Amino acid sequence: MARDILDVSAMHFLLFYNVVDDYVDRRGPFRAEHLSLIQKAADRGELVMAGALADPPDGAVLVFRGPSPQPAESFAEADPYVRNGLVKSWRLRKWNTVIGDGATFPT
Repeated sequence: MARDILDVSAMHFLLFYNVVDDYVDRRGPFRAEHLSLIQKAADRGELVMAGALADPPDGAVLVFRGPSPQPAESFAEADPYVRNGLVKSWRLRKWNTVIGDGATFPT
């Protein structure tokens, strides 16, 4: 089956987190709320995948899909890790995917 060349209604956006040095030790009280927020975004179809960087645990990457970056921005602003200072900074980037499930610019 052929894919559409470009589906602008479903772009990918990468949300990058830079976390504090003792993030792993401090995240406990906020983890359940953070994971609940992740699950709700996934259930809505906005969040494709997410995970913490390892060795060293100095960040995280969350992949969103949709027509705009707004759901990713709203997620970051509501995230207890951000609100409680575990995330030093975050940034959002549009990602032009060329291969994989839901690629927006398929090869």
